[in-house]
Amino acid sequence: MSDTTVDVCNEQHIHYIEQAIALHKNGHIREAVNIYEKALITYPDIPILLSNYGAALLDLRDFEGALKVLNRAVQLDPSLAHAWSNLGNVYQLQQNYGAAIKAYQKCLDLTPNHAGALSNLAMAISALGHFDVAHQLYCMSIEIEPDNQQTRSNYALSLLASGNYKEGFREYEWRWSEEQRKHYFSDKPWKGESLIGKKVIISTEGGFGDMIQFCRFIPQIEELGAEVVTTVRKELLSLLSYSFPNLIFKEETKPLPEHDHQILVLSLPYVLGTDIKTIPFAEGYLKAQPEKIESWKHRLRDDERDFPQQSGLKIGLVWAGAPHPEVKAAELANRRRSTDLSTFAPLAQVVPDAIFYSLQIGEKSQQANNPPKGFCLLDHTDYLHDFSDTAAFIVNLDVVVAVDTSTAHLAAALGKPVLMLSRFDQCWRWLYGHTDTPWYKSMTIYQQEQPFDWSQPLKRLCKDLRAIGKTKI
Repeated sequence: MSDTTVDVCNEQHIHYIEQAIALHKNGHIREAVNIYEKALITYPDIPILLSNYGAALLDLRDFEGALKVLNRAVQLDPSLAHAWSNLGNVYQLQQNYGAAIKAYQKCLDLTPNHAGALSNLAMAISALGHFDVAHQLYCMSIEIEPDNQQTRSNYALSLLASGNYKEGFREYEWRWSEEQRKHYFSDKPWKGESLIGKKVIISTEGGFGDMIQFCRFIPQIEELGAEVVTTVRKELLSLLSYSFPNLIFKEETKPLPEHDHQILVLSLPYVLGTDIKTIPFAEGYLKAQPEKIESWKHRLRDDERDFPQQSGLKIGLVWAGAPHPEVKAAELANRRRSTDLSTFAPLAQVVPDAIFYSLQIGEKSQQANNPPKGFCLLDHTDYLHDFSDTAAFIVNLDVVVAVDTSTAHLAAALGKPVLMLSRFDQCWRWLYGHTDTPWYKSMTIYQQEQPFDWSQPLKRLCKDLRAIGKTKI
């Protein structure tokens, strides 16, 4: 996303730039920052140094520092296209899309064929829902740099967000380069040829939510005449094995059996030719184990006896996702999709007789120890050892209120009502401007109207929750 350049500059500081750029491009960001900072002590007003330094600060998630440095760069040299592009990147990651668009346009006024600015401008415009314009810009960028993996991947996400699944899933194959596929996965990819009498490995990919969402396609591969083995993370093994008893699931860490083909689970809709009208099992496809359901039923009956005044809904809550600090884009997206338990305070006013249950795991789970005033919130997450436990718990609830997490996918895949809060630049899988989704019939989506502002979606959610509560009476 960021731009680094040497350009034509004074010989006295070109060495610093070249050395720092080499480190930056090889992922040694902090070392590059150190060199930039040393150079700027001697040469504090060199726009190119400032632009590259700002790009490095952006990669370190120092948005305020990057913004200050890059604004200084364009003040010193308004003709420096790369600096305008980097400045647009900072604004975009801050979700200040108006300012980002203006910065990218400044860059393109100076360098009309700047592929990075075209692509990032398309991303900003796509976040605002103007898909036709965004797709034109992506195509312009791709014409200049046809093999730019990041641009092709972002174009795919924009196509998918607009509902163009046929083209979107085709472009989504760019999420992995050929070198990455060969290194991490099989050299026997399945690309749609006959599977009769063949053994196929379907490999897990992405997070838990991705696997939960896309495992619905696995039975279609078996129907094509293949023997199918699917690799999954151990936390999903019990749930998926029970939900699809005729299919074989193995832990991803185990050695693979001999096979004829391999395919990544997120590639299934592409090879199967899925479009928005042919998504299978929107009504639900996962099942919880009866003995675990019964165990949770008894536990929740004990809660009813302990809190007799709470005779209303049983509501599961999830307010934050996993941070994924090892993946920059995922970490930044998690910051935007997550909130705090305090954000859910209005729920207790809407359904004061409800029992709320924390389904939150991870660092923010500790917030369940200090719920908002008036909340009857219970935390049984110590009993959750894998997704089969969580599934059985959810079956005993009336509704799940969650941010965009794997638990939201799980509840909806079980057919439970899910009220899901979604960030402004929401994930591609939730169609822009829709409250419903072709993936899950039981899910309602409440997207932010303004970045970082949960007030309006929460207001709409509370209205619907109140209606659900009345049906319980």
